[in-house]
Amino acid sequence: MSNKRRFFGTDGVRGKVGEEPITPETVLKLGWAAGCVLGQGSTEHAVILIGKDTRVSGYLLESLLEAGLSAAGVDIRLLGPMPTPAIAYLTRTARARAGIVISASHNPFDDNGIKFFSSEGTKLPDDVELAIEDMMQQPLVTAGPDALGKAWRYEDAGGRYIEFCKSTFPHRLSLEGLKIVVDCANGAAYHIAPLVFSELGAEVVAVANEPDGFNINHECGATFPIFLKKTVLAHKADLGIALDGDGDRVIMVDNRGEIVDGDHLLYIIATDRKQSGRLHGGVVGTLMSNLGLEHACGRRGVPFKRAAVGDRHVLSMLNEHDWELGGETSGHIICLDRSSTGDGIIAALQVLAAMRGTGKTLADLKSGLEIYPQTMINVRMSRRFDVKESPRVQQALKAVENELADNGRVVLRASGTEPVVRVMVEGRDAVQVERLTRHLADTVKSAAEAAA
Repeated sequence: MSNKRRFFGTDGVRGKVGEEPITPETVLKLGWAAGCVLGQGSTEHAVILIGKDTRVSGYLLESLLEAGLSAAGVDIRLLGPMPTPAIAYLTRTARARAGIVISASHNPFDDNGIKFFSSEGTKLPDDVELAIEDMMQQPLVTAGPDALGKAWRYEDAGGRYIEFCKSTFPHRLSLEGLKIVVDCANGAAYHIAPLVFSELGAEVVAVANEPDGFNINHECGATFPIFLKKTVLAHKADLGIALDGDGDRVIMVDNRGEIVDGDHLLYIIATDRKQSGRLHGGVVGTLMSNLGLEHACGRRGVPFKRAAVGDRHVLSMLNEHDWELGGETSGHIICLDRSSTGDGIIAALQVLAAMRGTGKTLADLKSGLEIYPQTMINVRMSRRFDVKESPRVQQALKAVENELADNGRVVLRASGTEPVVRVMVEGRDAVQVERLTRHLADTVKSAAEAAA
C-alpha cells in the first residue's frame, strides 16, 4: 500500500467544484472505492450514510457517491442537508458501516469536499484512507445485478439529532427568559439549530437560515461574526450564536456586542467544569491559541497543552492524554464526553449551561480571560525556506523569546500549501508585540532572500 496521498488531505477530499479532485469522474470512482473498502467483511449489504450541507453542488456529488456505492454493492441512507457532527452521531447510532459528509465547511459555495466518518463517528484511520486511494487506481467493476446497493431516505434524521443535542443540556435547567440570535450561516444547521434552542425555552431570532445553494457562509456565520454582532444589538438580545456552513464551529456574541471566540468558549466550559468537579484532565488548544488562555487555565489549576493546528491534531492529543475538552480559536470545540467530533450546537449548549447554572451573563463568564495582543505577518518568498535551518533566523528568534520571557510567545510556521512563513508574536504589551513581529518578519525575509 502506498503512503503517498493523491486525494485525501487533512480533512477529506476537497477542491473547487469541476476541478480535480471534485469532478464527476473522480467522485464516482471515490464512492465506488470507498464502498469496496468499507463494505469488506460483511455477510450482507453494508450501510453507509450520506449527508451534505446546502451548496448547490451537493446534489451532483450526492448522486455520484450514491451511484459509486451502489455499484460496489453497498446500501445507502440519504440524510439530506445535515450538520457534520449530526452525521457522525447518526452513523454511530444507526450502526452504519460509515458516514459520508459532502461539505467544504466554512469555504465559499463554489468549493466542496467529501470526508468520511467511521462506524464510531470518528475520522477514518490513515490506513483506511490509503486503502481507498489504492482502490481508486483499480478499474471500476460493478457488482452483479442481484448485488447492487439500494438507497433510501433516513426518515426523521433531523428530529433524532435535535433530541440528542438537547440531551447534552442539563434537565434541571432551561433557557426560558433568554433572547438568542442564531446565525445558521445559510448552511446545514438552518433547520436544526433554531429548534434546539427554542425547544429548550429560549426566544430565538433565526437569521441566515434561508439557504439557496449559493449563499452559504456569505457575509454571515462563524467566519463573519460582525453580522451576528449587529443583529444582537439591533434585537437587544442576551447573546448570539453563529455556526459555520457545516455546523461544527461556533462563535458567540454577548449582550454588549463583543465577540466571544473559541478561546473564550474553551475557557468558559473548562472553568465551569473545573468548579463543578466535572473536568476530566485538562484542555487541548493549538499553536495558535492565545497565550492568555494558557495563563488563565493555569490560574484555575487546569492543565493546558498545545496541538498542531487542525481538529484532527486536537482530537489526537485528547485521545493521547485521555482528556475530553479541546478546540481552536476558530470555534471548533470538541467535548468528547458529549460528541465524537467538534459540534457547534453542543459547544454552545455547554456555554449556556454554564450561564444558567451560575446565573451569570456571557460577558461575566468570559471576563476572567485576558486576551493578549497578537500580531501575525505572512512573509511571502520566491521559494520554500526552512527557518529551522537558518542560524540568522534562529538567533533572532532566541533574542525575541528572551525579551518576552514568560510574558509572551513566538510562533514561526511555514505554510503547508504555499511559500509563506507565518510569523506570530503575542504578549501583554501591544507595542512590544508589534515591534518584535516586524523585526522577526524582516529577519526571515532577508535571510530567505540571501538563501535564494
